[in-house]
Amino acid sequence: MRQFIATTASRLLQMLRTIEWLGPLTVRVVFGYFWLETGIAKVHNLEGFTMRFMGWGIPFPAFSAGLSAWTELIGGLLLMLGLFTRLVCIPMLINMAVAVTLVVSSNLMGLDDYVEADEVVYSLIFFWLLIAGPGKASLDTLLARMLGIRTAA
Repeated sequence: MRQFIATTASRLLQMLRTIEWLGPLTVRVVFGYFWLETGIAKVHNLEGFTMRFMGWGIPFPAFSAGLSAWTELIGGLLLMLGLFTRLVCIPMLINMAVAVTLVVSSNLMGLDDYVEADEVVYSLIFFWLLIAGPGKASLDTLLARMLGIRTAA
């Protein structure tokens, strides 16, 4: 029985290894689309978005709102493509840090609230992409191969 379980588990794990590229691709495309969509909405209503920044007391609201909106739009597009993924995660993490620090934290009372905050979850996904990279099915991987840059196996 033990051998049957070990053999079956090994086969299942091997099958999953053949499609492990699908996980990062799915996260990047869906998460990137989310940010592309929110960025487009904010760019199209930059005046209203700037007013929200003013209400939150964010310094240089017009500049900050524009920078945030375009960061989301361009960052979302690049995440979907898997292009400059790790680099893009840095400004996206900064965007989330500003959101948590200046906007969301005033409504959070304890650790449970922080863990459940959308911006914290988004930050964790950006952090994972920063560390793990875009995966095999990405323009980053294609570009690295073309340039002869060695990547993880």
